Amino acid sequence: MDSDKAAIKEVVENWALWRDSGDWERFKTVWHPEAEMWATWFQGPATTFIEVSRDGFNRGVSILHFLGGFTCDVAGPRAIAQTKMSISQRAEVHGVLVDVLCVGRFYDFFEKRHGEWRIVRRRLCYEKDRMDPVDPSATVKLDPALLATFPEGYRHLGYLQTTIGFKVRDGLPGLRGPSTEKLYAEGKAWLAGAPTPGEPIE
Repeated sequence: MDSDKAAIKEVVENWALWRDSGDWERFKTVWHPEAEMWATWFQGPATTFIEVSRDGFNRGVSILHFLGGFTCDVAGPRAIAQTKMSISQRAEVHGVLVDVLCVGRFYDFFEKRHGEWRIVRRRLCYEKDRMDPVDPSATVKLDPALLATFPEGYRHLGYLQTTIGFKVRDGLPGLRGPSTEKLYAEGKAWLAGAPTPGEPIE
């Protein structure tokens, strides 16, 4: 792995470790000033994402990340990095404490400025998920109509987040489909010199 890819991989790993451990001052350093974050429950400036993540952390919201394989395409001072990851969130759903595990990829738009690689925009591809009671003898009964409103890739994650008060965005990229193909096209355009890393957040 060359030095640029190694530096980008380190930023991706720092993102997960510093966010999940609540190291907010260092977490700020993985982003460029105008960076944006897209997730099921949040779409907006990274600066705001840091603050709402800090607030949730202090209130006991449990969202953790685990990283897997990494690949990266570099074109001059720009890069697209993809990292296999899982999101684990624990909360009560209909009075039962559950864990949701969602498997997917971080899809990161990077840029190198003043010798430093940082994230310009983070998107996620949600590939599949599941929900399990923490107590294996417990049973949680889900509302099938509500469950069906979420895409397959984050169906149970969306259900959990909705029941605890988050507004979950529909139509986010998954393993395949139009939104995923659009994201890939935005990544190619970013590497080719597009002025922005995809369309503005609506």
